[in-house]
Amino acid sequence: MSVGTVSNVLNRPDVVSPPTRERVLSAIADLGFVRNESARHLRAGRSRTIGLVVLDIANPFFTDVARGVEDAVNAEGLAVILCNSDDQRDKEAAYLDVLSEQRVQGVLITPTAGTNPALEAMRARGVPVVLLDRRAEAADQCSVAVDDVLGGRLAAAHLLERGHRRIAFIGGRSPLPQVQERLEGVRSAVQEAFGSTDDLTVFSPESLTVAGGREAGSRIVGMPAAQRPTAAVCANDLIALGLLQEMVRQGVHVPDEFAIVGYDDIDFAAAAAVPLTSVRKPRQELGRRAAELLLDEARADDHEHRQLLFEPVLVVRESSMVRRPAEGAA
Repeated sequence: MSVGTVSNVLNRPDVVSPPTRERVLSAIADLGFVRNESARHLRAGRSRTIGLVVLDIANPFFTDVARGVEDAVNAEGLAVILCNSDDQRDKEAAYLDVLSEQRVQGVLITPTAGTNPALEAMRARGVPVVLLDRRAEAADQCSVAVDDVLGGRLAAAHLLERGHRRIAFIGGRSPLPQVQERLEGVRSAVQEAFGSTDDLTVFSPESLTVAGGREAGSRIVGMPAAQRPTAAVCANDLIALGLLQEMVRQGVHVPDEFAIVGYDDIDFAAAAAVPLTSVRKPRQELGRRAAELLLDEARADDHEHRQLLFEPVLVVRESSMVRRPAEGAA
């Protein structure tokens, strides 16, 4: 049996007679043969995979985004290589090198803050790169993002409407553009309401995690009562869940004594002991649309770069539902 016959059975079975095809397939099964996809990729110049690089796979937001990516990519017969940068530029660069070596058709990435030379080098080699949950700064790159300035405004306006004046924003240390845009939206709403942002307190925990939320909660409880915020907008739902945990541990009743608004509206937000009000982002839709843009760029000669911007929606739940009288009112 020739190598050519075996190759035809694997790649063009229609040109091989049924008896011969059955003998080859039987031999393959007996020998436990596995096709060498890596070698095929080298000959073809690219693999049947795309890369997905996220900031923190422990955050359910990115899990949902990845599901949207996977659905779109699998429908085209491709697979996803998932990489977790941990918001570290060196780790991000190392993964980009690996994805280049794997000859992926393109890369979807939620990049770390700033510009990574490894990402620019990948684009210079002709590998399509689509920004996910981040706006592109130039018109020659596709991106899928959410209007986070609007999201911050929605969250703060909701608390202001319920009579809160001393509001905190938790997550201010992060240099990520998404977080800074949310803070910008909060500041804008407070400035518009009071003419200043003197009563807005920005907390900068070590991380955008549940632990970071607990850290911020402990600091808030330790403040003098006259200066202590009565509500908080959190940079994401993990921080909000940690903040809620700490308030419960400290005996602070949510929402009667302290209101909380999260961001992203992950599934755990609605399932919390006190269901969290949160700014909802279309997580799976972000992933799906980004994957579609990437596949089109990888395959179409007439690809048109697009920057998609979705609007967030405030989902009100128990953690902010109590209506407070305006502070200082008679």
